[in-house]
Amino acid sequence: MVAASETTLQGLLEGAKQYQVPLYQRTYSWTTLQLQRLWDDILKLADDRIHDPSATHFIGSVVLAPSPTIGPVGVAEYLVVDGQQRLTTLTILLCAIRDYRAEHEGPVHHERIHTQYLINPFKAEPQRLKLIPTQADRDAYLACLDSTPQAGGADPVGAAYRFFVGELAAADDPDDPLDIERIESAVISGLALVSVTAQPGDNVYRIFESLNNTGLRLTQADLLRNYLFMRLPTRGATVYQALWLPLQKQLSDELVLLFWLDLVHRDPRVKQTDVYSAQQARLNRLRSEEEIEAEVQRFSRLGALLRVILHPGDEQDPGVRRRLERLSAWGTTTVYPLLLHLLDRRQQGTATSEQIASAMLYVESFFVRRLLIGRATANINRILLAIVTEMDKDLPVDEAVRAYLSTGRKYYASDANVRAAVRSIPYYLNGRVSQRKLILQWLEESYGSKEPVALDKATIEHVLPQTPTADWRQVLAADLGPDENFDEVHEALLHTLGNLTLTGYNSELSNSSFAVKRIQLDKSGIRLNQEIAAHERWGRPEIHARADALADRIVSLWPGPTEQARDQSNALWDLMNKALAELPAGSWTTYGDLAALIGTAPLPVGTRLANHPAPNAHRVLQADGIVAPNFRWLDSHRKDDPQDILRAEGVKFDQLGRADRSQRIGTEELAQLAGLTPEDLPERLPRPRSDDDRTYSERFIEQVTALQGPAVATATLVVLEAWTSIGGTLLYGTGGETSCFLMARGKEHELGNIWPAAIYPSGKFEVVFQHLSVRPPFDDVTLREELRQRLNQLPGVDIAAAKIALRPGFPLAVLSDADAREALLDHLHWFYDRAQASASDSLVTV
Repeated sequence: MVAASETTLQGLLEGAKQYQVPLYQRTYSWTTLQLQRLWDDILKLADDRIHDPSATHFIGSVVLAPSPTIGPVGVAEYLVVDGQQRLTTLTILLCAIRDYRAEHEGPVHHERIHTQYLINPFKAEPQRLKLIPTQADRDAYLACLDSTPQAGGADPVGAAYRFFVGELAAADDPDDPLDIERIESAVISGLALVSVTAQPGDNVYRIFESLNNTGLRLTQADLLRNYLFMRLPTRGATVYQALWLPLQKQLSDELVLLFWLDLVHRDPRVKQTDVYSAQQARLNRLRSEEEIEAEVQRFSRLGALLRVILHPGDEQDPGVRRRLERLSAWGTTTVYPLLLHLLDRRQQGTATSEQIASAMLYVESFFVRRLLIGRATANINRILLAIVTEMDKDLPVDEAVRAYLSTGRKYYASDANVRAAVRSIPYYLNGRVSQRKLILQWLEESYGSKEPVALDKATIEHVLPQTPTADWRQVLAADLGPDENFDEVHEALLHTLGNLTLTGYNSELSNSSFAVKRIQLDKSGIRLNQEIAAHERWGRPEIHARADALADRIVSLWPGPTEQARDQSNALWDLMNKALAELPAGSWTTYGDLAALIGTAPLPVGTRLANHPAPNAHRVLQADGIVAPNFRWLDSHRKDDPQDILRAEGVKFDQLGRADRSQRIGTEELAQLAGLTPEDLPERLPRPRSDDDRTYSERFIEQVTALQGPAVATATLVVLEAWTSIGGTLLYGTGGETSCFLMARGKEHELGNIWPAAIYPSGKFEVVFQHLSVRPPFDDVTLREELRQRLNQLPGVDIAAAKIALRPGFPLAVLSDADAREALLDHLHWFYDRAQASASDSLVTV
């Protein structure tokens, strides 16, 4: 049974009462966003009460339970089962009001507020306090309560106190002597709460669990902490102080990760969202308090190992530390269960540092080789999560890891597969940006230069440029056979590893001739570049020769699978079929686009499609958009014209039978469809600036001017200034090509960041439908479709409906047309208003 009643903060705090926040509650965690929302509500309420003194504002509930301990006579003690964040915030606010009014209006206010609402006067510790927060927050809270010099520290409690003091100062109008008094009155008697009080004998832990497990207002770790200390009735305080609190401080927000990793060692199918229920089911089998305490001790031990994974610099063995640093840089967190297992094996004495370092090298090699053959993401999470449970426990741990990764359809590429892929696979379109750069960086490091060049600012450079000039066309034309098409050969070579390197001169090199690039590459100090600069020309033979040399280095650095590994030569056709399966109705692609995607030539693609089943094969056309003359259905009974099928799907054809080029899905978009280039916001959004002598915004405009001309650069500036004038912000990428993101919401917003477009100096205004599909309110496809239709009203813009799940774009040159630019700004304003309206709708009163 519970009793519920409406009350005010005054009713809650007046009298001899004490509210204790139990061990299982999380520490204080309100941020500026929540504090600001509460403050805005208070200011509005204070104004409302000028005209209606009885006005109130409901801020939620507080769930209480009688304390199981017997306190002194006259002090009613309660446990705060739910609402501690709200209650703690309000008492911090009272501390701020007390101190502000005492400083500006006289000490009488300090004594009044302090004794009436914050302490139980004449009571000894710990009954003196009306609110006792968790142990982790206690020192910071007492500093505010007792007005010590430490009040307002860098911790969340101190930050809240500083926030309210600052807001009180801003709200204090010298011409209005009653404004702070009205604010105090609004807080004390105007904020309405529902006080829900459990009866003696009720299980408060269960109440806490039922209130929070379904709503997920607390983390899975918070709920597990509740459960564990429910099972520790006599040892709870000791275990909390000796084991849990150090673990919580050590891992902070990564506690859920620890508990999930512990479960994955037993069952790789467990999801992070099911951590609490799965751990609870496991722990329910334990009967004694000693067994539960042993589990907390085990968590504490594993937590220390997880910290080493998260902070590799803490590892003492240099070989293990190097491997942990590399796997951390790779950025695939589903390798953590294996890493935790390896470190645990070493700690238990069943593996040496040399063995676990060797196992980590095999995993690193597995990652590298998969990316090189174009299968970086295929089933990667399932494979990694299953290693610990499925590998052979009778083998030494490094051999067991290698053997597991070598069997089945895991794409651990052999030396032969790597050599073939390096020549032909579009490396630049595979995996994450950071992973592609890492491999090139590690290759450079393998030269062992006595004075290595810092590569943190380096970016990937195409030697043969993406937009070839007349000079480059002449060079490559000399390598073409009589039946070869320049565009298809250029596309086939462009993104391969043999044509890529690292440089800090990306924008300066741009589309420069090879003679100009040679000079910069040679003086860069980077060995990869100096090898390129040793050539007199840069065409197909040179690119292939460099690819072969890099392949030799790769197979020597990263060990391959066991001899039992499957041949991965069919991987390219698997990739082609995946891309074709994702090809939307109303779109088409070419044999050359598919060939460039999978690292082969158009003829083998045509042969494969003519003789093997493949999804949507009728959507593959010749480079000019015409159905191939020798196209045949694999089903000999089918006689329908593929052009009629395409028309019915929404593809437009001209009078010569050529498909509309705006509906063509090119190589880069095929890679998006196949999942080769997953949208990775941390890689695409900017990082903190270094000491670069130019701001990224300056660099962006310089690049737009150099590549698109002054007219386009000026038009782009107009768009950026208009975007910021309506409330949007600008973020810049840190790559060699400095991109600009039009931000409508930042990542700190509770709905997450959102932006309609990114602008690239190379000439693309990219519309990020792929990103928008998971961000409210544009996760509603009707809004994305409205955005597409709005943009298609611009002259020169024709985004096909089939590209609604991709990142299509239009030329920056469109912005040079004043009418088009004004129309675009209208559409961007519409987008911003929708994003902000969604944000406002989501805010609920705290």
